[in-house]
Amino acid sequence: MNKTNEQQLLRDPEIQPTSEIIAEGLGAANEAYIKFVRELERYDITLMDWRFYNDGKAWLSKGEHKWITPRGIEKFKPIFWLSIWNEFFRVSFFFGSDIREELLQLSISQSTKELINNAKPMGKTMKFLPIVFDISDEAQLSDIYILSEFRKSGAGTGKR
Repeated sequence: MNKTNEQQLLRDPEIQPTSEIIAEGLGAANEAYIKFVRELERYDITLMDWRFYNDGKAWLSKGEHKWITPRGIEKFKPIFWLSIWNEFFRVSFFFGSDIREELLQLSISQSTKELINNAKPMGKTMKFLPIVFDISDEAQLSDIYILSEFRKSGAGTGKR
């Protein structure tokens, strides 16, 4: 991936994202994107409708895990944020900064462990750890699924 050409797409609030617009922006990375979206179902994660966020001036989606409680109440948990960039898509996780060591114990690649080690905590009162993947091919998808499962378990949210 050519990081010098890094540009976030889907910035016009008047143009809702479609699969055609996303495919055009992703180029060759669209194959990995299609596989990613299809595989989410296996992990019981729903990709939410695209929504324009004024603070970031871009359309974003998020992966959510939904379930029904024994009392019949629908619950959901945000797992990651998704954005579209020129020739790649970005998957962003936000974990509590106190669980870095737990993340490093997961069966993930060395490059993802380095990403976690190098992540700088953000936030003033509630510190969180941003783990951000720029995806242009399928190589990192398995680590994203592992982190998604970890997140679904309640890890990094103060809830288990």
